[in-house]
Amino acid sequence: MQKLLGILDENLAIVTRELHLIGNVDGSGVKLSGEADDVRLGAEVLENLLTLIENGEDVDKSRVMYCLELAREGKSADIGKLVGGVIAITSKGKQIKCKTVGQKAYVEAIKKNTVVFGVGPAGTGKTYLAVCMAVNAFKTRQVEKIILTRPAVEAGEKLGFLPGDLQTKVDPYLRPLYDALQELFGLENYLKLMERGVIEIAPLAYMRGRTLSNAFIILDEAQNTTKEQMKMFLTRMGEGSKVVVTGDLTQIDLPGGQYSGLRHATRVLDGIEGISVCRLSDKDVVRHPLVMQIVRAYERDGKKERT
Repeated sequence: MQKLLGILDENLAIVTRELHLIGNVDGSGVKLSGEADDVRLGAEVLENLLTLIENGEDVDKSRVMYCLELAREGKSADIGKLVGGVIAITSKGKQIKCKTVGQKAYVEAIKKNTVVFGVGPAGTGKTYLAVCMAVNAFKTRQVEKIILTRPAVEAGEKLGFLPGDLQTKVDPYLRPLYDALQELFGLENYLKLMERGVIEIAPLAYMRGRTLSNAFIILDEAQNTTKEQMKMFLTRMGEGSKVVVTGDLTQIDLPGGQYSGLRHATRVLDGIEGISVCRLSDKDVVRHPLVMQIVRAYERDGKKERT
């Protein structure tokens, strides 16, 4: 009951506020009052949260909001897909699991396909889950190397003023990849693997002319590739390799209105056997609950501008 209700009954408060209900805790039960349909939805949400809790899953604000979304869409049955299924374990022993149905489908696609495109807004775990799958593939000896890359496109700011060579200039852009690897391997093991060249993190331009075999290759921020760069990258793939391409088509920083290589690739390659396109949405955002609202606000504004 304590896990269900949350600290100071905050989980219950979210459900009642969102569905315009009155909620009362009575001993070992919860009483919901309001319109019949809203009460039914509220009970459904609480039952879904109980299912997660009984299977050892954590429940926080984002989980409560996600269960609300599923109930409103009549997809509460999908909650069972989120039970169990540890993807990776961090160096500190924390279990990494999928938090949404979209994330679960994304991970399953990576397991089953050679090339996977993960497209969706910020906070959906596209890059982090891909890195988790890469680390898992390396630890189980499915691949011999992990290669992480992204285009060195300036996101509204100039790189030229930064000190150092090109690698030094783009290192801040690669920081999310460094952080994820350090969390999963531990700093000491991560540094050893970097020294041995088992983990390679480099700008996309460094991939030209290479053949990447027996490797798990992740291209991050792929919305900022051109069509030519995307073709170059995808044709680097060698025997025994797996490729995951991630990006957010609402955050394209290409200069001069160039057409995104990610947008083009997901259109022309979708449907080819061995290639999967996974589209995550604002419902799959697993950061602070406000991030979901921010993403939706920008989407609404974008629709108005297009209209």
